[in-house]
Amino acid sequence: MSPEPVIEIRDLRKIFHTEDVETHALDGINLRVERGEFVAIVGPSGSGKTTLLAILGLMDLPTSGEYKLAGARVDQLGDGALAHARNEQVGFIFQTFNLIGDLSVEQNVALPLTYRRVPQAERRERVTRALDRVGMAHRSRHRPGQLSGGQQQRVAVARALVGEPQILLADEPTGNLDSANGTMIMELIDELHRAGSTICMVTHDVQFARRAQRTIRLSDGRILEELT
Repeated sequence: MSPEPVIEIRDLRKIFHTEDVETHALDGINLRVERGEFVAIVGPSGSGKTTLLAILGLMDLPTSGEYKLAGARVDQLGDGALAHARNEQVGFIFQTFNLIGDLSVEQNVALPLTYRRVPQAERRERVTRALDRVGMAHRSRHRPGQLSGGQQQRVAVARALVGEPQILLADEPTGNLDSANGTMIMELIDELHRAGSTICMVTHDVQFARRAQRTIRLSDGRILEELT
């Protein structure tokens, strides 16, 4: 019997209603992501990439269909249970970094653990370990505004890692970076994958998508093809 996948989606649909218009953002998505797999999600604007990532990250619910995360059905959870699962099981890497300017690097990275009420000593140890992994421990007392874009994204990666999530979701992680910093961040993501992280990444960059083990191409809310 094959191991339980991290993500298992069956006939997932998402419909948005605006006045008299009905938009099928996702239209019958079937997807399975294995533990330790690196999957890229590509497609033109309006293809459903962002909607799919939001549902994978428990930030939105499907209109219909089934979604299991690490074997547990999550598409029917209440708000409180969703928030708990999102904080415990999912790590996010955003295009815009989403760091809090008034907090230091170490305080930003510690946020997921603070929400979990992890004891302070353990929190410090895990934050230090996460910053070491991304090469930013020496900047732990700096604020985001004192860092370059590439450094801010490394801090964002550390924040995503610190909670030891089931899956890392990356939404255009190189979108706000120049080519050199973009390549640096992709090399870091490659390292995380080689170390065993499960990664789903939305990207417009074909070159970076090729780094994934599998590429899912969306069009009009449907999976058009899968490339390996």
